[in-house]
Amino acid sequence: MAARPPRADAQRNIDALLSAARTVFARDGVDAHVKAIAAEAGVGVATLYRHFPKRSDLVLAVLSHEVDECIAIAPALSESFPPRMALAKWVDRYTEFVATKRGLAAALHSGDPTFEGLGTRLLQRLEPAFAGLLDAARASGEIRPDISADDLLRAVAHLCVPGPDEGVAFSRRMVNLLLDGLEQRHDQER
Repeated sequence: MAARPPRADAQRNIDALLSAARTVFARDGVDAHVKAIAAEAGVGVATLYRHFPKRSDLVLAVLSHEVDECIAIAPALSESFPPRMALAKWVDRYTEFVATKRGLAAALHSGDPTFEGLGTRLLQRLEPAFAGLLDAARASGEIRPDISADDLLRAVAHLCVPGPDEGVAFSRRMVNLLLDGLEQRHDQER
């Protein structure tokens, strides 16, 4: 028997909690207090726990929702922009996703069985959407042919680990340097 979709009011609460968690995680990190998330969503803590019994359930739901958004924008970017620009816009969205999750790396390596292998699973979900954009940029001759989607996704994720007093803007600058280095240069021997 298939699970029934949540009632409209319950779905509004879930949506509000996901949006609030995304905001609070960006500001305070993924280990932010649940009271802050509930307050941001305009619901009680009991409502949060009704929908997300464990903190890890909420973290997973936010990550899954944002991965879905990254996957969903790839075709629209591909249709709306030249290949190199579509790739850059998608990488910018991915950078925002990763860079606004302070404490995520620690959670992924915390030993919590909920997070075991999560980083790899997220990359596996993202890779097909990203690979299409990367393939198009390579085919156009704008991007070097010797980089894989997995390598680039991992490199961007590593560049998004914030230093002290650095935020998303710093991560974007570092990622843009990486993307500039991927441009195909026809006047140079590689």
